[in-house]
Amino acid sequence: MSRRTLSRALTFVLALAAGTAAAGASAPAAPIPKAPGHRLVDDYSGAPAAAQPLPGAQPPQHPYLAANGRSGMHADGWGSATYPWSGPLGDHPQTGSERMALLGGECANVTFDRSGRIVTVCGTFSGFLVKLLDPHSLATLAEYQLPQRPSTVEAITRLDFSRIFKDTSGGAYSYLDDQDRLVLADSRQHILRLSHRQKADGRWEFTVTDAWDLTGQVPHDCVTWTDLHPTGTCDPVTSVMPDWQGRIWWVTRQGRVGTVDPATGTIRSVRLPGEEIQNSFSVAADGVSIVSDHALYEFTAAADGTPAVVWRQTYDRGTGTKPGSVNQGSGTTPDIFGDGGRYVAITDNADDRMHVLVYRRGTDVPAGRRLVCEIPVFGSGASTTDNSLISWGDSLVVENNYGYEDITSLTFGRSVVGGVTRIDVRRDGSGCDTAWVSDERSPSVVPKLSTGNGLIYLYTKDPDALGIDAWYLTAVDFRSGRTRWKQLLGTGIGYDNNWAPITLGPDGTAYVGVFNGLATVRDGG
Repeated sequence: MSRRTLSRALTFVLALAAGTAAAGASAPAAPIPKAPGHRLVDDYSGAPAAAQPLPGAQPPQHPYLAANGRSGMHADGWGSATYPWSGPLGDHPQTGSERMALLGGECANVTFDRSGRIVTVCGTFSGFLVKLLDPHSLATLAEYQLPQRPSTVEAITRLDFSRIFKDTSGGAYSYLDDQDRLVLADSRQHILRLSHRQKADGRWEFTVTDAWDLTGQVPHDCVTWTDLHPTGTCDPVTSVMPDWQGRIWWVTRQGRVGTVDPATGTIRSVRLPGEEIQNSFSVAADGVSIVSDHALYEFTAAADGTPAVVWRQTYDRGTGTKPGSVNQGSGTTPDIFGDGGRYVAITDNADDRMHVLVYRRGTDVPAGRRLVCEIPVFGSGASTTDNSLISWGDSLVVENNYGYEDITSLTFGRSVVGGVTRIDVRRDGSGCDTAWVSDERSPSVVPKLSTGNGLIYLYTKDPDALGIDAWYLTAVDFRSGRTRWKQLLGTGIGYDNNWAPITLGPDGTAYVGVFNGLATVRDGG
C-alpha cells in the first residue's frame, strides 16, 4: 500500500470516527491497543541508570504559573523542558496507557495540580477535551468539551487530514496557573480559565471561571459545519502565557500579539505584518520572547498593556518548508537560559543545515553583538526540528525531526534520519561548541530532561525490516550523550507521538502523549 493510498484510507476512517464522535459515542476506558508484531521486537534494552543529579540553579519560579514542572508543555516560564525531580531510571519499568477516543485522543499537554492529579487537553475529532485524570490509573475524573477546530472540519470535508496535524491552535498550548486553573485559547478566539473541584457527591467537575472574547481584535470568519465556505478571514489563536505582572499574553497564527488584563478585561494587540506564529513563547521577569517565521522578538508591555517590541532579530528562514516542519521558519519555542536569563535560543530553517542560534537578551546589547553563535547541526540536506530545545545551565539539547510530517510518515517500519546534539555556550560568551552527538531517532516528541537524575528522555523509533512500528521511551545521559536504556511502549499508529510532549510527573512517572491517548512508564523495581 502506498503512502498516498494509506493517507486516503486513514482520512476516510477519520471522517467516520468524526461522525461517530459527533453522534455522541465514546470509547470505553481501555489501554491503547498494540499493532501486530509487538512480541517480535525487544521489550527492553540497556540497563538501569543510577541517578546523578545535575548541578546548577533551576529556572526561577514564575509567580503566575503552577510550580516548575507542573505548569505546561515546556515545564516552566523560561521553556527549559527540565524537571527538578527524577524520572524513571529503567529499573524493571512498567508501562501503561489509556485510550482517550475511538480514534485520535492524543493528550497534547500534561500538567499537575497541587495534589498530583493530571489536568490535560486531549484532541478528538469532535473537539478538544479538557480532562482531569488520576495520575496512576489514568481514569477520567472530569472532562470539559471544547469547540471543534476549523482544521478538523476542513480535513473531513476536503479529505486532507494533514491540516489537523499542522494545526497548533485550539488549546494544545495551555498552562496551569498558580491557583491550579487551566488557561487556554479555544478555537472560537476566546481565552478561557477553568477550575476543577470535587462536588459533595464525590464527583469532579470543571467550571469556566473567566472568559475573554478576542473576536473584536482577531478575525474569526472560520470554517464550521454550518458555513463550509466563509468569505472572511480566520486567524486561530495558537498560544497563551502569563507575564510576571499577571497579564495573559496571546499570539495568533497570522502574527497578532496581544495581552489581556484579567483584572479589567482590557485587551490590547499589535500585528507583525506578513509573519506567522505557530510556536508557543517564553517569559522572564523582564520580557517575553516570541519567534515568528521571520524573526525572533523580545517584547514588553506598555502601561496600557499594548505589546511593544524591545528588539527584533531576523534569521535564515530558508526557501521552503522542510518535511518535519509546520511552516517555513523556526520550529522552536524560544528558550530563555543562562545566568539571570541572559540568553535566548532558537533554531533557524536554513536550507542545507539547520543552526542552533543563541542571542544575548539584554536591552543595551548593540545589534552587532546580539548573536552569540550559530552552530550547524545534523546532516546536509536533512536537518530540521519542530520542537523546543532543552536548556540547562549554559547547555542546549536539540533533536532532528527531519522526515516526520504526520502519523503516516513512519508506517511499515520506516524512520527518520534522526540525531540529537548537545551544544554548550562558552563560559566567556565568546561562542558555542558541540559537546556530543547521538544517533538516536526521535521523530517528533518534545523531549525532556530530569535534572534530578541527569537523564534526557526521548521517544524513539528505529527502522525495522519486518515493517514493525515500535515506539520506545529512551533515556540518554545528559553528560555524555550515551543511551542508557530503552523501554517499548507500543507498536503501530496508536503509539505514534505526533508532536506531543514527554512529561515527567512528580512521582517519577514518564507520560507520553500518543495518537490514541496517553502512555506511561514508571519504575517497578
